[in-house]
Amino acid sequence: MLGAYRALTSAAAPLAPLLLGYRQRRGKEDPARIGERLGRAGAPRPAGPLVWFHAASVGETNAILPLIGSIRERRPDLTVLLTTGTVTSARLAAARLPEGAIHQFLPLDVPSFVQGFLEHWRPDLGVFTESEIWPNLVLGAARRGVPLLLVNARLSDRSYSRWRQRPRTSAALFGRFELVLAQNDETAARFGELGAPKPIAVGNLKIDAPPPPADRAELGALRRRSGDRPVLLAASTHPGEDELVIEAHRAIVGTLPNLLTIVVPRHPERAAAVAALFAAGGLSAMRRSADDRPDLACDAYIADTIGELGLFYALAPVSFVGGSLVPHGGQNPVEAVKHGSAVLTGPHHHNFDDAYRALLGAKGCAMIRSAADLAGSACGLLEDETARALMQARARDAIAGLSGALARTLDALDAHLPAPGSARRAS
Repeated sequence: MLGAYRALTSAAAPLAPLLLGYRQRRGKEDPARIGERLGRAGAPRPAGPLVWFHAASVGETNAILPLIGSIRERRPDLTVLLTTGTVTSARLAAARLPEGAIHQFLPLDVPSFVQGFLEHWRPDLGVFTESEIWPNLVLGAARRGVPLLLVNARLSDRSYSRWRQRPRTSAALFGRFELVLAQNDETAARFGELGAPKPIAVGNLKIDAPPPPADRAELGALRRRSGDRPVLLAASTHPGEDELVIEAHRAIVGTLPNLLTIVVPRHPERAAAVAALFAAGGLSAMRRSADDRPDLACDAYIADTIGELGLFYALAPVSFVGGSLVPHGGQNPVEAVKHGSAVLTGPHHHNFDDAYRALLGAKGCAMIRSAADLAGSACGLLEDETARALMQARARDAIAGLSGALARTLDALDAHLPAPGSARRAS
């Protein structure tokens, strides 16, 4: 199967510019950096040892930025290369990578593109995150003798089932990772079954990550602008959830007529469609990308900018964390908890099962299944400050009990970092 995959992706190489052009028109590629997706480096390789990290998108990047920062503090002689696959994660990397770290877009998983990438950067160590397994990239790095690690590893039930049906393929890929640092014991056992030689449970790096930043001056301006209105945040919403948020808003205003609902779409390019949904329901919506701030007549505020989710968690006392009322798998609740916002989640939160299990067990968040549930829970928490403060306190305690993954990950990585003064030669 791997041979067939390699042949197929090689044959598809001439179509790559068409795919990238299509993605660029949809705002999913940076036109100035298309070459990086084709394996052509956008920066020179510094001399000395280089550790390559790969993270898929914003969530994974947020999780490993503290790890990268800690490694740079311990080993300032190391250059860190971070690759990601999305425009939003590239912007995040540009804003938050420490000195001595370089960002590049990951090349498409085509053998010739992978070869160009590896020949230029010559990493001394490759560190992948969560479930980012690209066969040509993994096998290409292994053929060049690059040690590979997988950190913050997770595996959905669906992915696990698929890999189990292909034991030779899974062993050929997962067997290339010298160390797999998994989010929990069950995941570590699964990686071991699939062929990873050394899986260890160390916890979830997203628990230890600092909350997304919130600009204090802008937070003050938004608070002044919105006055004493109750605020409900719908964070990282996916298609199919915005309609439920609108329905909940219409129900809540029967009790709290001056409610302000803030919607942060998971993908900002959906903002126009979300605003149109509010307008179709007879509600007024303003968009942050238009440099607007919500006034007293505004029903909804569509926050369609990059890197400001922390600002809205800090503003809203109650947050519905999206991707959970549709079968997506949920988004990270820890960011809301660390900003002191009470969390509501739908039933589809398996991407963050450990965190939600702890939160729900401690009554540090509430489960909702419908627009009516969302309206009832949000309205109750917005009206009852004591109940809201109790939920927030329980949530903080529950999340604190899951911390420690960053220190354990750093300790495990130490033995695998390249020696000072070493660097991989071109081959």
